[in-house]
Amino acid sequence: MRNQQSTQGILSIIALVCLAAGWFNLFSPDVNTLLSRKVFYVLIGASFFLQAPAMKNQNFTYAMYAAAAICVLGGLFIPLGTKLESIKTVGLLGGIILSIASRPSYRQ
Repeated sequence: MRNQQSTQGILSIIALVCLAAGWFNLFSPDVNTLLSRKVFYVLIGASFFLQAPAMKNQNFTYAMYAAAAICVLGGLFIPLGTKLESIKTVGLLGGIILSIASRPSYRQ
């Protein structure tokens, strides 16, 4: 479980580096686009797949797998510049919301 969390964290950090590289135009326009609009979503989706089994609610687990699949499949197969491209963002936002909603509350 701990190793899985570490892998998930590393994937998330690499995904954020890809996003930042695209935003700050660190490479050629084609590479920046590939990193920030394709690789980012594939890595975040992979991170969501690793996080899904740790969800506290079974319904959240299935929803996280769905968000992960949307991110990965969208990143791999949805052509850039189409109206369908926004589906990847829906998967990303869904995964983020599920992550926040499944965190334990530490009320005293």
